[in-house]
Amino acid sequence: MAFFRNICLIEAPQAFVTPFPRFITDCIGVCYLASAVEDIAESLVIPDNYYNDRLPESFERLMQRRPIDLVAISSMTGGFNNAVRLAEIAKRYGAFVVMGGFHPTALPEEVLRLDCVDLVAIGEGEATFRELVQRGPSRDVKGLAWREGGGIVQTGQRDLIDDVDAIRFPMRALRPERFGERGGDYTIDTIYTSRGCPWSCSFCANDKMHRNWRGRSPENVVAEIAALHSPDKKKLLKIWDANFLTNIKRAEAICDLMLERGLTNFRIMTETRAKDIVRAERILEKLRAVGLNKVGLGIESPNPQTLELMNKKNSLDDVRSAIGLLGRHGIGAEGYFIIGHHSESEADTMAYPECARTLGLKQALFMSMTPYPGTKIFEEYRSEGDITSTDWDLYNNFSPVVRTTSMQTSDLVRMMAYCNVAFCDYRSVLKRQSEGAALLVLLRDILQLVFLFRVNKTLSRDEVATIVFEAFDRYLGSRPRIEYSPKPSSRPLREPISFSLEHPSGRRVDCIIRQHDGLRSMSLNESGRGGASAGPVIRLSEVVDAAWSVPMDILMRILYRNELMRNNPGPLGRRQLFALIADRDVRRAAARMARLYRGCFRGAKGR
Repeated sequence: MAFFRNICLIEAPQAFVTPFPRFITDCIGVCYLASAVEDIAESLVIPDNYYNDRLPESFERLMQRRPIDLVAISSMTGGFNNAVRLAEIAKRYGAFVVMGGFHPTALPEEVLRLDCVDLVAIGEGEATFRELVQRGPSRDVKGLAWREGGGIVQTGQRDLIDDVDAIRFPMRALRPERFGERGGDYTIDTIYTSRGCPWSCSFCANDKMHRNWRGRSPENVVAEIAALHSPDKKKLLKIWDANFLTNIKRAEAICDLMLERGLTNFRIMTETRAKDIVRAERILEKLRAVGLNKVGLGIESPNPQTLELMNKKNSLDDVRSAIGLLGRHGIGAEGYFIIGHHSESEADTMAYPECARTLGLKQALFMSMTPYPGTKIFEEYRSEGDITSTDWDLYNNFSPVVRTTSMQTSDLVRMMAYCNVAFCDYRSVLKRQSEGAALLVLLRDILQLVFLFRVNKTLSRDEVATIVFEAFDRYLGSRPRIEYSPKPSSRPLREPISFSLEHPSGRRVDCIIRQHDGLRSMSLNESGRGGASAGPVIRLSEVVDAAWSVPMDILMRILYRNELMRNNPGPLGRRQLFALIADRDVRRAAARMARLYRGCFRGAKGR
């Protein structure tokens, strides 16, 4: 009989959800733990309401109504404060609490200072967790740490799982309902085809957790993919390995088996090194055929010296070649950049958007250097006294928590805004034929940026409005050329289109779209306070208020269902649209945005 019999598993949610549905967690880590003990535990459960703010209440009700003797909480750094809140609830009901995951693995002694945590599991969890459930806390179980006699007992490092095919598939059916979908049938799901990474980038904690790269066999991977595949619903499948294309022959064999079995009804995303895309040129057609739609490339910085300091084995020539190859095979590329390395200045950072454009990127994420515990960057910034906050809620890649040799935390926030504004594809605005349509597109883009800054709880609404305005003002100062050549069949603009962005103080940036012969251009000019605008006015204070009025779980619900509609435009997609229309919370959010749009026309000249 197992030492622990009734087990609750929880992946502590991030304090703030970033507005990108592809980054929504699928709880795969705790589903692996569930599979590891499925045959020896009497009961396994994950609380309901995981994907909204009511998880603590749901968890407490669960503890009240059923016997649970072990609560296992997995935590990334950005969710650690939530992990503590959940552990405190568990202890109130007498459960034994074990914490694991990236954050407790990196800081076991700090975690064990908390009375609500009985034990920490360090490193890869499946074998350790199974032995813990079977035998209880024991010095014979490798990979554990606990308090004893005023000190900490650590049972030694557990060997990595060499045969990763032996790891049971994650127990997805245990997951709670998510936006109307059962746990075994999420629209967005994750698979790991390997563990570890052959590289040791200084900002990444993978080396601390999984260490050496170990790939699952193609047959094992495709057996799990077959369990996820549905001929009736195209899903977004995230192959979320640290580096999927480490072994090209293995990746090709996975493709061959998927094609042979007809497992191609996916939109697949993955992340890998640019150099590996170049190495994989001959199999890109097969990757596209099985559904590969987008690849995330860690570019990090355009500066070779910075890349060397990060131990990032990358070159812009490789990145440029990779983006070109992906484009020729109909696969999108998204570039990831990190703002805030010790050695870089504002002037260095202002080159990021232009670098992204010249590389041929259509999508880019500009993130803040985040010193996750367990990384070399964490030790580097801590030794210099340049970590400005250890409020783990802010550790989400978009809330700066460091300063550099020449930039404060507030400067990094402003540079993130500038990079987003300067990289924005304004051709989507220039393509529009009317004032209202152009305004709607720009308003959407600004809202996306504001939603991104909502994850930084240190910023007030007024500060966000100012940061966005100053980003446009700085962009204006760079004298940008914003041009677009419309198709010959497009109607020429009869007259210029004008609209403005307004700071709460009344300062404005005026935008004017003109067409001369076959070329459209948008000019930006700063105007003084007061007076009527020639066109609609986007009042940034009202944009921020509107964004703050939409709960983040409602926003994610909308974005999640939109993903399903995008991939399934037929009857299934229409059912999702009807579900959104029938959702009172969604209708309320849509009405708020409609009022924001209509309000932009208030006070314009001649209206």
